[in-house]
Order: sequence, then structure tokens, then C-alpha cells
Amino acid sequence: MTTEQRRWALVTFRLQQAEESLAEAKCLQAGGMTSKHSGVLGYFNQRFVRTGEVEERFGRALNKAFELRQRSDYREMADATKEQVDPLVEEARGFVEAVTLLLARSNPGAP
Repeated sequence: MTTEQRRWALVTFRLQQAEESLAEAKCLQAGGMTSKHSGVLGYFNQRFVRTGEVEERFGRALNKAFELRQRSDYREMADATKEQVDPLVEEARGFVEAVTLLLARSNPGAP
């Protein structure tokens, strides 16, 4: 990809993000959406990690993944590296398993 193509790809991506943010803001005005990802993370940590229902390491990994995503999304040309992502992928697998077990315990009759 040429420099000019990368530049236009970034411009297009940022405009798409702006459109999504505007749509979310309109939903918020109407009272229909969770306000921020960070609020959801805070709630998850308080409700599930601090109570011991989910291991602390998963809470840390989730926060780390969120921070990495924020940097990648909102800083120009700041792509995550393989070295940053690989450990998080492994933690994500464990996180999904832990949440699946938590849901199964909470809803024993669910499929």
C-alpha cells in the first residue's frame, strides 16, 4: 500500500469512527446506550473481579487489552505489535472459558 493509500485509509477510518461516535451520542441523548467502555470495564471489575467470581488476572488482561485498543484506535498509525497481542490472546481464551463457566453456574438450565 502506498503512503497516499495509507493516508486515505486512515482518513476513511477516522471519519467512520466520527460517524459511529455521533450515532452513539444521539443514542445517549435518547437514553438508550451504555455511556462508555471504561464504565463497563469498571463495572465488570467491581462486580466480578473484586467479588472473586472471575480471576484478577482476567480483569488485568481485559484492562490491558482495552488500553492497547485505545492506543491503536486513537493514535495515528499506532498499531499493536505481535509481542503485545500474543499474551492477550492467550488470556482472552481463558477469559472466555471463565465467563462461560460463570454463565453456566448462573443459569444451570440454559443451553
